Amino acid sequence: MKVLFNADDFGLTKGVTDGIIKAYKDGVVSSATLMMNGKAVDYAVLQAKKHPLLNIGIHLVLTWGKPISGNVPSLLDNQGFFKFKNTFLEVEDVDVDAVEREWCAQIDAFLATGLPLHHIDSHHHIHGWGLLKEVVVKLAQRYNVPVRYVESLKGNPEILLTETLWLDFYGEGVDYEIFNKLQQLDTTSVEVMTHPAIIDEDLKEFSSYIEKREQELEILCGLQVPNWVEDCS
Repeated sequence: MKVLFNADDFGLTKGVTDGIIKAYKDGVVSSATLMMNGKAVDYAVLQAKKHPLLNIGIHLVLTWGKPISGNVPSLLDNQGFFKFKNTFLEVEDVDVDAVEREWCAQIDAFLATGLPLHHIDSHHHIHGWGLLKEVVVKLAQRYNVPVRYVESLKGNPEILLTETLWLDFYGEGVDYEIFNKLQQLDTTSVEVMTHPAIIDEDLKEFSSYIEKREQELEILCGLQVPNWVEDCS
C-alpha cells in the first residue's frame, strides 16, 4: 500500500511550520500544504527551500483569515475576513466565481514563490463542498496537479492524489497504532492527514486544535514504517 503523510497548515504560524519541518526531518511526513494567508508564509517558504525534498502543496483557504485577492467582497464579512467557518456545509449558496478568483490568486501567489506545486487540498476540507466541485476540477486541470481525495470527487479519479484519505489521525485518534489501522483498508493508496506543530502563542490565538498537535509530532517522529508500506510522495 502506498502511504502519504501530509502535514496541513504549513505557514499558519512559525511553531506549526517548525513542527512540520521536524516531522519531515525526523519522522514520516513527506509533504505539507501551505496556507498562503498564514502568519508565517514567508518563513515557511524559506524553510521549504532549505528542504527541497519536502513536497509542498497548497492548503486552499476560504474559512480563515483574509483573502489574497482584492476583489471578492461577496466572500467576506464586515471586517474583511472570510465569512465562512468550518460549518460551511450549512451554507446554501456561495459566489462560485469569486471562489475561483480567490483560489486562483492563492495558487498564483504560491507559484510566485518558486516552489513546485505538489497538490491541492483545503482548510476544513472546503474543496469537498459539492457546490465547489466544478471549480476544484477546473483548478486541477488548469494547474496540472492532483487534489486531495474527498467524496465529491470520487467520480473524478484521474485528478485524485490518492484513492482515499485517512482522517482518523486526529483528536482522540492520535496514537501509535496508525499502521495497524491503515493495513485494514481496502485501497492501494492513502493519504494520512496530520497536523504536527510546536505550540506558540499565535497557534493558541488562531486554532482550537492545539495540544494534540504536539502529540502528533511526537508520534510522527517515533513511528517505525513497516515493510508493506510504499511511499507515494
